[in-house]
Amino acid sequence: MHSGSCLCGAVTLTVADRLPSPNFCHCLKCRKHSGHYFASTDVPRAALTIVGEEKLTWFQSSQNVRRGFCSTCGSSLFWDRLDRDWIAVAMGAFDGPTETAANLHIYVADKGDYYEIADGLPQHGTVPPRD
Repeated sequence: MHSGSCLCGAVTLTVADRLPSPNFCHCLKCRKHSGHYFASTDVPRAALTIVGEEKLTWFQSSQNVRRGFCSTCGSSLFWDRLDRDWIAVAMGAFDGPTETAANLHIYVADKGDYYEIADGLPQHGTVPPRD
């Protein structure tokens, strides 16, 4: 079980499962949403419990995707494509150890010009195909 929250604690979350390896998304929308690239882990919806949902605001960032943030402190918490059975949770929201290791970088063709990716992880210009 892993728990976390936004900066002010108005929105808390619990994932009743192990956390999959996080991905780093460098697309323009994720960079604007998070202030840098977005580090997140894809968890099954059924494993996620959110408390304080009344403080969670959803922004429809494209036809298929919405992004969730705390309406009090502004913390970026979720990337949600509604037609999938999982939701991406921001790694920075978790309290304590996550027992994970980074997996890969996506949308690196859109990354900011002010940093380099030099961690040796796989890099994809867009999103890698899923098996």
